[in-house]
Amino acid sequence: MYPDDKELLEDFKRKESREKAFTTIIKKYQEKLYWHIRRLVISHDDADDVLQNVFLKVWNALENFRGDSQLFTWMYRIATNECLTFLEQQKKRTSVSLNDDDSGLANKIIADKNFDASKLEWKLQLAIQQLPEKQRLVFNLRYYDEMPYEKMSKILDTSEGALKASYHHAAKKIEAFIKEN
Repeated sequence: MYPDDKELLEDFKRKESREKAFTTIIKKYQEKLYWHIRRLVISHDDADDVLQNVFLKVWNALENFRGDSQLFTWMYRIATNECLTFLEQQKKRTSVSLNDDDSGLANKIIADKNFDASKLEWKLQLAIQQLPEKQRLVFNLRYYDEMPYEKMSKILDTSEGALKASYHHAAKKIEAFIKEN
C-alpha cells in the first residue's frame, strides 16, 4: 500500500526525501499512466518513451504543483498532452494523416504478431484507431479508464456536454465499424 498523495507531496518538498517520494509516485501511478498512453500511441516502445517524458515533466514541475486538482488528475493531463504532442510529431514526420487507412496507428495494430482480425478485441482496437483524435481520447478515457465526465472535463479542459457528445459519436462510429467488418 502506498502513502496518500498529500504525504508524498510533503516528502517531495523535503530535499532529503525527494527522490524516495518521487520513486513512490512512479511506482504508484506508472501502470495506470502506461496503459492510458499505450491505448493512444499503440506501440509499447512509443508508450515507454512517452511515459518517460511524462515522468521527466512531472519531476520538473512537481515542486510547483499547487494541488488545485488531485495529483493523478494532474499527471493524467500531462500524459494526455504528451501523447497528443507525440502523435502530432508522428503525423508531421510521416506527412500522412493519422486517419489515413494506408498508414498510421491502425497499421501498428495489424503488424502486431498476435493480430487476429476475426477477434472482437482486435476489431475494437482497429475501430478506435479510425476515430478522430479527440473522439479516440474521450472514448479511451471513458471506456477503458471508466473516468467520470467531470474528471475528464478537468483533464481535457472541455465541457462535460461536449465530452458526452464526443463519446456518443465515437461509440456510434465504433459500432458501425464493427458491424461492417
